[in-house]
Amino acid sequence: MTLAINPPRPLPIGLDNFEKVITGNYFYVDKTELIADLWKNQAEVTLFTRPRRFGKSLNLSMLQYFFENTGDEEMNRRNKALFSELAIMRAGTPVTGQMGRYPVISLSLKSAKQPDFSLALYCIREEIGREFKRHSRILPHLAEGEEKNRFLRIMNQEGSAEDFATSVLFLSQCLSRIYEEKTIILIDEYDVPLENAYFQGFYEGMAGVLRSLFESALKSNPQLQFAVITGCLRISKESIFTGLNNLSVISILSNQYDEHFGFSQQEVDRLLQFYKLEDRREVVKEWYDGYRFGECQVYNPWSVVNYIAEAIAGKESFPKTYWSNTSSNSIVKDLVEHADLELRTEIENLIAGQSIEKQVHEDITYEDIHESEDNLWNFLLFTGYLKAVGSRMEGTRQYLSLEIPNMEVKYIYENTITAWFDRKIRAADLSQFYSALENGNTEKMEQMLTEILSESISFYDYAENYYHGFLAGLLRGNGKYIVKSNRESGRGRPDLILRTPSVRGKAIILELKTADSLSDMEGRCQEALRQIEESNYRKDLEKEGFRQIDAYGICFWKKEAMVQRLP
Repeated sequence: MTLAINPPRPLPIGLDNFEKVITGNYFYVDKTELIADLWKNQAEVTLFTRPRRFGKSLNLSMLQYFFENTGDEEMNRRNKALFSELAIMRAGTPVTGQMGRYPVISLSLKSAKQPDFSLALYCIREEIGREFKRHSRILPHLAEGEEKNRFLRIMNQEGSAEDFATSVLFLSQCLSRIYEEKTIILIDEYDVPLENAYFQGFYEGMAGVLRSLFESALKSNPQLQFAVITGCLRISKESIFTGLNNLSVISILSNQYDEHFGFSQQEVDRLLQFYKLEDRREVVKEWYDGYRFGECQVYNPWSVVNYIAEAIAGKESFPKTYWSNTSSNSIVKDLVEHADLELRTEIENLIAGQSIEKQVHEDITYEDIHESEDNLWNFLLFTGYLKAVGSRMEGTRQYLSLEIPNMEVKYIYENTITAWFDRKIRAADLSQFYSALENGNTEKMEQMLTEILSESISFYDYAENYYHGFLAGLLRGNGKYIVKSNRESGRGRPDLILRTPSVRGKAIILELKTADSLSDMEGRCQEALRQIEESNYRKDLEKEGFRQIDAYGICFWKKEAMVQRLP
């Protein structure tokens, strides 16, 4: 059943161009009050750190269309008209009087996510060249000779490393002189090249490139009106922002600007009401709410918009993990793969809905990621995989209570853990376990099952289906037996049956139970064996011609296993 073939207004999925969103009559969640707050606070350089896909790019595009003097009066009028029905027009002339007044340099570093340094550097140079081309109307006003030649070299991507190192500063000087106003600089996703370079192995080279660009343009630049930078993390140790004492960092822990990124409850309610999806409120809340920026609890806007778009098309649509398809999950993968016993326990507690407490480190680098467990947790916090639910001070140190924000992020953890455990099992030598199973060595089976469980990460609260999947996964790689799960046999269903392709071989019946305590395990094992006999699980196997049939009762309690065999 569909709600509507054509929604009353399209949703801006994947759109980060403010003009296109407004002129295309897309549903726009009004964030223009960010403009007034920025102007009133008068910080020279502001760094906003927010998780990916939380509206940073669209907000920077909005700033550009509001402040930029394009040099074309007709275009300036069109840009001003974009804001005519938006909240910023209530801010008064001290703010609205800045519309269309300043030259703007706008750069996005998203494209620098490349497999090697040369390609990443090429993409950064290409982005800078495009911005020079966008401002090519100033060429007739440049001084003949080196100034104009340098502009052309950078625009055509023919410049030297020295040309590009200070290219943003050079462009701001040219624009400010010609427009007779200081320049606004907007840099989107500045840390994408750093994150990518860390995982690809050319971190130091990329850090050097960005250091040159930022230092020259943002530090002691008399032609700078203000700058806004966005990214996931505040990164300072490697001196990307060396000496930048005019930098105001607005992290997810800051109360300033807390409502300007992500959707508030009121904004989500308006969206659902507009598209007649009020009945989905609790589903949307459970899956996509739960992030906390300062004092404001917000939804993931990317996921909300994608879910609503699918819900419009199909009434019975189910929630999905939209964000995990766009955000890098490398940090979660690192956490899981490098987890020791204590860390695995903490991950299990988080997935069970509990909180853990960790010290806050905002000044971290990608190079620091494995220096301590605290750094891993901080990366997960600032990139959106955890949320802060409480804080305390101990001397000079701040500690946060952390939880998983919502079902969507919980799924990312669970999916990552499942993939990791599958790889771990495929790589493990389980020949001793298979031999013990075949030869009736219950003591060896118990030992190995307990050892493997102690190295696993459970997210099923130790329910019977968790152990069923766990054991089935171990047995699939045996190479000798076909594994049948919950197959009809006799008067009931044995949990697992192993059988050779030929009836001249062997069949093995496994019945699983869970216990409420360690002392309860033996009784539950005996119960499993009685069930095998009373339900006559051997019957169908005997009818097929099997003469060698073993049967085991296996009981689990947390990460303990007990195995007993029918004589």
